[in-house]
Amino acid sequence: MVNIVIKKDGKEESFNEEKIRNAIKAACLDAGLDENKQNELSEIITQKILGTLADKETIRAIELRDKILGELDIMSPEAAQAWRNYEDSKSK
Repeated sequence: MVNIVIKKDGKEESFNEEKIRNAIKAACLDAGLDENKQNELSEIITQKILGTLADKETIRAIELRDKILGELDIMSPEAAQAWRNYEDSKSK
């Protein structure tokens, strides 16, 4: 299981699956999805991601982001777009 996330700046951080859930919920909220759907998607996607990372010790944050967005693109395109809009607004 993943223990370390390597951030964009190269710093290492302990893996925290709650951060994944919270990021997904935030994107879903921004997309206007109700609380039940936010919780459902955050749980399903987090479990899928954890399953794909079972044999890894570390992961790059950008790789984790891409995996999450890939799932959101399939399960809730509007939440994926809200995530991208948020990222775009941060870079300005």
